[in-house]
Amino acid sequence: QVQVVESGGGLVQPGGSLRLSCAASGTRFDAHAMGFYRQAPGEQRNLVAGFSKRGTPVYADSVKGRFSISRGSAKNTIYLQMDSLKPEDTGVYYCKAVWGSNDAWGQGTQVTVSQ
Repeated sequence: QVQVVESGGGLVQPGGSLRLSCAASGTRFDAHAMGFYRQAPGEQRNLVAGFSKRGTPVYADSVKGRFSISRGSAKNTIYLQMDSLKPEDTGVYYCKAVWGSNDAWGQGTQVTVSQ
């Protein structure tokens, strides 16, 4: 059974940094795409950053120049470096991994940017 696990959230002051990790296990297949999504209270879940099926990184406009996504050396592992954090970056960050027509989500990790 595929399992996706995120980690690295926390409380940080505006201007600070956090690094999120995501690892998908339980399969021998490489995920076709992986990414981080953010869901703020009362809002829908939206893509923050990820790798497309072609392997190229994609970013939401609101995080370009501040966030950087990278692949880990282990299979199906990605990282999100978040710098110059703003209060509007607050939310639960979920990782999604895609294999063909199937996908799996992590349980989410809370990121709070506040004084």
